Amino acid sequence: MQHGPAVRRRKLGAELRALRTGAGLTSGEAARLVGWHQSKVSRIETGASGVKPADVRLLLDVYGVQDAQLRQLLLVLAGSHEGGGRDHWWHAYRGVLPPTYRDFISLESQASAMRTLETSVVPGLLQTPEYARAVTRAAVGGLDDADERLDALVAVRLARQDVLRAEPPLELSAVLDEAVLHREIGGPEVMEQQLRRLMEAARLPQVRLQVLPFAAGEHIGITGPFVIFSFSRTSDLDVVVLDHLTSSLYLERKEDLQAYTEAFNALRIHALSPEESMDYIAALAGGA
Repeated sequence: MQHGPAVRRRKLGAELRALRTGAGLTSGEAARLVGWHQSKVSRIETGASGVKPADVRLLLDVYGVQDAQLRQLLLVLAGSHEGGGRDHWWHAYRGVLPPTYRDFISLESQASAMRTLETSVVPGLLQTPEYARAVTRAAVGGLDDADERLDALVAVRLARQDVLRAEPPLELSAVLDEAVLHREIGGPEVMEQQLRRLMEAARLPQVRLQVLPFAAGEHIGITGPFVIFSFSRTSDLDVVVLDHLTSSLYLERKEDLQAYTEAFNALRIHALSPEESMDYIAALAGGA
């Protein structure tokens, strides 16, 4: 099982290797230019060891990389928490967030696009506070409404939604199994508010929602939900995330990315169109 930090190290290393090659340098030449031993460059490029943001800056300078957005993305992959890009607000919640969740938020905050299949609940980026509270209470055992940890986890989920209002905003494409709309999380009133929230979100130009109806029968997403993160500057950084109860699995191989991309495209074909989906959600909200 590969976790986010290991995936990011390898992706960062692969990108740095490509940039070095593009600059016409061998690993030995690059090492000499920054005053390192060649083995350090090799370990960084294979993802065998981590690399400090300051070291990434040195390499990018040597390779003549001027693209500000690409530099910032690679620095984030190296663990930089300094300015540029989207805020790193989640570090204030390190005490309550497990490492895998922090890593997911980090990828989400830097991605340019997110494609997701949801089979049980509304995507976190589109949840109302009341819905988020009910989901969090159910997902994390031992919490009650008076628990400050519950308040913090809900605050984190809501703060994540800022990526949809950032500049540029995250482009979200979500396919929701029809079961998501019928699962009465938090009670009738909470669910009605949530359905109306989905309708509001669907009006945003960067959000595309589609409902996968029960009538579609068996489909390729029946094995469970998944998320595909994409990055505007390089597809080599794209990653698939599969969530489990106690951990997350990150898939980075080109074969995996292709398989999940094809699966998502197939799901969109079998789902209702965005317009039909909104009509269906509106009918449910009206009868809620």
